[in-house]
Amino acid sequence: MLRPEDSSKPSPTSRWLVSTDWLAEHLRDANVVVVDGSYPPPGEKRDVAAEYRAGHIPGAVFFDIDAVSDHSTELPHMLPGPKQFGEAAGALGIGDGDTIIVYDSNGLYSAPRVWWTCRIFGAKNVLILDGGLPKWKAERRPLEQADAKRPPKQFNAEMNVGAVAMLADMRMALTDDSVQVVDARSADRFSGKAPEPRPGLRSGHMPGSFNVPFTKLVENGHLAPRLRIERAFKDAGVDLDKPIITTCGSGLTAAILTFALDAIGKEPKGLFDGSWTEWGGRPDLPVERG
Repeated sequence: MLRPEDSSKPSPTSRWLVSTDWLAEHLRDANVVVVDGSYPPPGEKRDVAAEYRAGHIPGAVFFDIDAVSDHSTELPHMLPGPKQFGEAAGALGIGDGDTIIVYDSNGLYSAPRVWWTCRIFGAKNVLILDGGLPKWKAERRPLEQADAKRPPKQFNAEMNVGAVAMLADMRMALTDDSVQVVDARSADRFSGKAPEPRPGLRSGHMPGSFNVPFTKLVENGHLAPRLRIERAFKDAGVDLDKPIITTCGSGLTAAILTFALDAIGKEPKGLFDGSWTEWGGRPDLPVERG
């Protein structure tokens, strides 16, 4: 199993971060699969698939977060079943035992969601490119156009259902203070001062939940230092020694919180896949403002 190890350089904030230098050196390794997991932030009308075809890291395949999802629900990009994920990963040329390097075009935005998804389905060695595509481009490293094609492989997916929080888990967590719910949305969305970007959703947050906007954990496309991560959670009133479930608008930026917590040795109890889209869209569920 390939792992980036270079004792001559300072260790990254997370054990799951890999440098552009390391990737450039191992880009053509047979068991290294580079994955573009770009996704546009709410309100940004971008065609990330077209952006990928216009210029991506050589050999990188495009992971379509919306396509590789559960299409039986109206909730956005919910996790697919293991069969669907295994087929999708295999078709992209991702096989059992491969080292997967995920990046996105924002630096650090949607890559953690792809990282989390791959790990949920049994991939053991999934890493995120530190600084993402912006750093790769800033260093004038090579880009490739059009779709990258890799030979299909076998990916035997097994889902870690225990790491995925469902609506029933959230209801229980909010009535039992042994588990904390931490929301990655902006402070204005959390407080209900700003409208939700998705139509039909109420504004506000789950009663008793905490707010750590994911932007407090990302600095110029990089994961913030460990001390800053700890401070962001503690300033929000979160007890880092108690179990945590992460949530956000649609289950995407919650993975940034999950990634950051892992970096400080506090792996969360779960991630609420339906997030605010599910909770805020249910008139029978309580909502707090302020």
